[in-house]
Amino acid sequence: MKKQYKNKWVKALLAVLFVFGLGATFFIFSRESNEIEEKTKEVTIDQKFNDSNDESLSQKNILDSLVTLKVAYDAAILEKTSLSQQLELEKKNIENLMEIIKASKNPSVAQIKVYRKQLSDMKIALETKVVEVKKLKSQNKNLLSEIESQNVVMYKQKTENDTLVSKQKKLESTLKDASKLVPGNFNVIALREKKSGQELETEKAKNTKKLKMSFSINGNTVAKTGKRVFYIQVLDQKNKVLGENKLIEFGNNKALVYSFIVAVDFQGKATNVYGVLNADENAFQKGTYFVNFFDKQEIMGSTAITLE
Repeated sequence: MKKQYKNKWVKALLAVLFVFGLGATFFIFSRESNEIEEKTKEVTIDQKFNDSNDESLSQKNILDSLVTLKVAYDAAILEKTSLSQQLELEKKNIENLMEIIKASKNPSVAQIKVYRKQLSDMKIALETKVVEVKKLKSQNKNLLSEIESQNVVMYKQKTENDTLVSKQKKLESTLKDASKLVPGNFNVIALREKKSGQELETEKAKNTKKLKMSFSINGNTVAKTGKRVFYIQVLDQKNKVLGENKLIEFGNNKALVYSFIVAVDFQGKATNVYGVLNADENAFQKGTYFVNFFDKQEIMGSTAITLE
């Protein structure tokens, strides 16, 4: 009986120990599983955090590179070549990409890869443009040098031409002055006629039948020879033009009212020129008469006579 009771107690004890061991084993296994799961979560979070930091760093590096690239484009644009407009467009593309990247929060790896590709393409484009800008600068420098050389030649030629023109004008002026006829000895006398036809000088207005004008021309071998025409203008006391009283225009907005014309065949030698103004139906009145001598529209000299 005692033995049987003892056996039951032993079995009960073993059962309790088995249950306790099983619970302890489950508790330990469950705890280890939780620890493993928590560690796995921590690793995943850390990995995501690290990945996020890497992407943010890459994003910042790309932006910094774009800023540097933009500065390089600004420098290229300042060269003011024929590529300036294209460079402005490329610079605008950089600014647009920078705005896109700044607006992108927590970019993915794929986005970062796209940004890097665009940055690389822009760098290559800049390198190509820089080579072209240097080439254009070299060409412009050579062109400017050539233009400066041509300007020097043109300036020298212009100076020589100006000198020649000045000499030519001076020579023409000298020849013109030398070829001018120099008139002088301007004179006017009143004449009366005797019954015999002889003409005598008078000072009486009532006896005056004509006014005889005269002047001399110097000898000039340089002057043009041939017929030369001169205009005589006689004015009375009322400033009226006596004689033919005709108007002649010279084509340069200048005109002259003359009394009569005298002509001479000039052959380079000194000569005297005479002209006569006859009394018309109205006899000469007392007073002073003014006589002007013209070579075309230019006055050569003047004189006057007073009749009593």
